[in-house]
Amino acid sequence: MFCNWLTLGGSMSWLYLALAIILEVAGTTSMKFSNGFTKLFPSILMFVFYILSLSTLTLALKKIDMGMAYAVWAGLGTALISIVGVLFFKESINIMKVASILLIILGVVGLNLSGMKH
Repeated sequence: MFCNWLTLGGSMSWLYLALAIILEVAGTTSMKFSNGFTKLFPSILMFVFYILSLSTLTLALKKIDMGMAYAVWAGLGTALISIVGVLFFKESINIMKVASILLIILGVVGLNLSGMKH
């Protein structure tokens, strides 16, 4: 079953999508480090990471449906950046935040499973 999900749209496209998510998280993290564009290097990194993220997302869209790719990109990116915020920036965490992140992940999984051909 996992192999069928991975090949849905071509495995290289899913790797591009995973890379796009990682780069988007790096861009958002750099945004935090830029301190409102007052620090040059993190500000430059933010733009570089976002350009690379959108470029790899574009490559993923060659084989993955747009709605599916964007939902996965946005949903997992949001979940990951929330985790980064808690682990590296000491942002608060509570049961409601954890449950909400799990719902985002569950929604992404559900969306992917609903798109599978049987």
